[in-house]
Amino acid sequence: MKTEDELWGLLREADHMPYGSGQIALVEQIVQHADAGGFDELRFAARMQATTAYVHGGETAKSFVTFSWCRAEYDAHPDRFDRHAESLLLWQFKYMVSGLLKFPEVPLGRTRDVLDDMERRFRAGGHSLQAVHSYRHAVAAHVGDPAADEWYEKWCATPRDENSDCVGCDPTSKVYHLVSAGDDEAAVALAQPVLAGQLTCAEQPQSILTSLLLPYLRTGRLSEAADAHRRAYRSLRGNLADLQRIGEHVVFCARTGNETRGLEIVERHLSWLDKAPHPQADMWFSAAAALLLSRLDADVLVGDVPAPELAERLATRARALSARFDARNGTANIGTLIESRLHAQPIVEHLPLSAVARTLRAGATVPAAARATAGPLPSDPAGLLDRAEELFDEYRFTEARAAWQRFDELHPEPPFALAVRRVEGRGRMAGVDQAPEQAEAAFREAAAGYRTLGDELAALVAEARAILAPDAEERQEEVLAELTTVTERIVAIGDADARAEARLRLEYPLLALDRLDDALAAVDRAIAEEPPRPALRAELAGRRARCLLVLERFEAAAAAAADCREQYGRLGDPPPVALAALIHGHALANLEQFDAAVKAFDAALGAAVERDPRLSALVGRARARLAGGQPAEAVDDLVEAIADHVAHGEDAPAAILRFDLASAYDQAGQPLDAAEAAESAIDVLDRIGAQDHADQTRYLLSRIYRELDEPDQALALLETLADNLDGFDNLQSRGRMLQEAAQLLYRVDRDAQAAGKFAAAAAAFKAAGSKASGAVQAELYCRRMRALALRWAGSVEDSLAALAEADALVAELALTVEASEAWLVWHRAMLDCDGARVHLGAGQGDEALVRIQGAARALRGIGAFGDALEADLLHAELLMRSGEPATAEPLLRSVLGTAPAGSQAGQNAAWMLAEALEALDRPAEAAEIRQLHLEQ
Repeated sequence: MKTEDELWGLLREADHMPYGSGQIALVEQIVQHADAGGFDELRFAARMQATTAYVHGGETAKSFVTFSWCRAEYDAHPDRFDRHAESLLLWQFKYMVSGLLKFPEVPLGRTRDVLDDMERRFRAGGHSLQAVHSYRHAVAAHVGDPAADEWYEKWCATPRDENSDCVGCDPTSKVYHLVSAGDDEAAVALAQPVLAGQLTCAEQPQSILTSLLLPYLRTGRLSEAADAHRRAYRSLRGNLADLQRIGEHVVFCARTGNETRGLEIVERHLSWLDKAPHPQADMWFSAAAALLLSRLDADVLVGDVPAPELAERLATRARALSARFDARNGTANIGTLIESRLHAQPIVEHLPLSAVARTLRAGATVPAAARATAGPLPSDPAGLLDRAEELFDEYRFTEARAAWQRFDELHPEPPFALAVRRVEGRGRMAGVDQAPEQAEAAFREAAAGYRTLGDELAALVAEARAILAPDAEERQEEVLAELTTVTERIVAIGDADARAEARLRLEYPLLALDRLDDALAAVDRAIAEEPPRPALRAELAGRRARCLLVLERFEAAAAAAADCREQYGRLGDPPPVALAALIHGHALANLEQFDAAVKAFDAALGAAVERDPRLSALVGRARARLAGGQPAEAVDDLVEAIADHVAHGEDAPAAILRFDLASAYDQAGQPLDAAEAAESAIDVLDRIGAQDHADQTRYLLSRIYRELDEPDQALALLETLADNLDGFDNLQSRGRMLQEAAQLLYRVDRDAQAAGKFAAAAAAFKAAGSKASGAVQAELYCRRMRALALRWAGSVEDSLAALAEADALVAELALTVEASEAWLVWHRAMLDCDGARVHLGAGQGDEALVRIQGAARALRGIGAFGDALEADLLHAELLMRSGEPATAEPLLRSVLGTAPAGSQAGQNAAWMLAEALEALDRPAEAAEIRQLHLEQ
């Protein structure tokens, strides 16, 4: 059985929890314990908090019970309650009016009785009736009573007071009234000042943004509509209580050509209908989902049900609920509104919701370089084959394919010698098309043909290509042996060009076997053949640059790539120069010469005529720009590359690039876009089993969520990461994830939960062992923070026990670590500071004073001057609490004289010094301190 103080501590903890089942479960436990202990004040306070938790956590029906209990208790014992309790009770009347309307089984008269009681209490307390008029309008609008317009006028004309809905929620309700009246411009105008201000309500700005979806669309404010949807749905998607508003976002998707996005939302929330917060939410979401699903083809399945069939089921469900509401209300208003939703028509054909979607909508895939084509094709068969082979060697694969196809059209039955060359061409294109079996078969057929013609050199070249064609990663040693034999034969009979090309082919299996130095040596032997053909010499220079890049010899790679580009420049910059520029860009980026790297990637984009090198150049340029502090420019490149991958159905590379896009958006100060990019990436990466990439993206997204002040989403990701890092080798990384989760919980004042996470992190660091770099320091930090979190959570005994564990670890370390080690000095001093706080929380002021002695001196000894100032301040505070202002005075003057001007430490020292001087009966000096340091 918990003590009353512990229960109050838990109630405070619940107040900082997010709305939902976890908060509800904790508050219900507190109610049970308060009832069992007979703690009257706590029984009332816990039920008041339970009412709020039920309303905002999606269990509206339960709120009627707790509210009724509190109202009866308040009326029975008014002398027990203060003004705050009355204000909270009056506020919750609004919950009741709104909530009762949402259950068709609750007679309308009961709702009106509650409204009358609300008005009576507001009048008796001298409060404004603005909130009463607002909720009378809500009832009238619900049943379709024309009096709603009159109540709206009274609502707008009556002054606000502390019982009015907040400055975001009150205009939100007014926006819905104006939209229903068809006055979209007035609705938008009403909302703009609200959106420009500071909103602190838990329901904002997502509620007012949702209310603006339709008026934004109908007035042509399409970018504002897209932004409102993206921002609002993010905040709504995790809370069951927001199911009805989520339905409005489904409708938005259905009416803007975003059926795929809408289907994702429907599938994510469809199961919530089984636990809908109230029948009204069930009805409106069902109607929204029915509208969306009715726009999809029958081959689209939701679970195992065709979308149109499920649409009919949900429409029937929505109509049945609307009939119950109309029966209760005695009007046809709800049924009419549901039919309007079920038959709503598109407002725009398609509204892109992201930069990638906009690029796809514009039909933008990576274009060919703006350069001259290869020119007209010859018609004679030998010349046409010569041109096809030249185009292939220049990496103009699309044009080479066209030339070979033209040959097939003009010369379907060529002479045998030309037919053999055509078969070899098929093998080369099969390699480009990633069809290794067809490639090998074609090359071997060509080799046999060349031997029939008596051309052994050509046969050996085709045979070498056949050896390299299969995708045989597991038999690269055999490939190398076979290729080496063929190479020796070519070298024995070929000219310098043939010998160089043969030696160059050995690079492929050597690279595949990770024999990087041998691969470079093979290229150098090819260069040593001194082939006369300029294009081949340039290619050899490029391949040498590539080997150097793979070997991470970046300066040499950059020099070799520059040489290659110069050679190709003398040849008129044919398309292969794009590959040299790519290598040059990567080498320069690794040398952190980012501006030069961007220029190299620019050159690659200007030279490439095929999709793959252009994509590589785009991505390389984006990453160089990102690393070089140009995130906005990187975004443009990444969006174009991702759109191209998506257009070609390549989900995996698009997902990996979305990680880069999220990083770029994050660095560009666009966290909302960053979050959406990362979320899209994780969905695909999980589906394809790329856990390392997915977890890397999860960690980035956890940081972005923290920037967006979405702590629960960040916590969920950190917990997933901790679960994924379950191997022994990952213990320290697991500890870091748990530690970050604990720090986040501590920052949002969920101290009891933070303490648990700090304990788990400390255990992971301990298991990692002393050999893991920084593991001991991290464990000590987590044990210290656990004690402090428990202190703020009000768990006195547990906090003292946790402090003892941290002290024991310091004592253990003292046996093996020099006492003068800076890191140990710092941790011991910080533990003394936080230990003093723990003792203070336990009512042990004397122990706290003993503990803080010497902490500041130790911190100054290692140069931790900022921490030393904080230690002095804490020491002075403890002295003041112990009734020793005279001893505190010199400490505070020292801090005030040392702290930077305008710093928080200086402000705190000045305030405390003034208090000390007042306690010493020196008011004039206290006033002077305040004037000098606090009244500026």
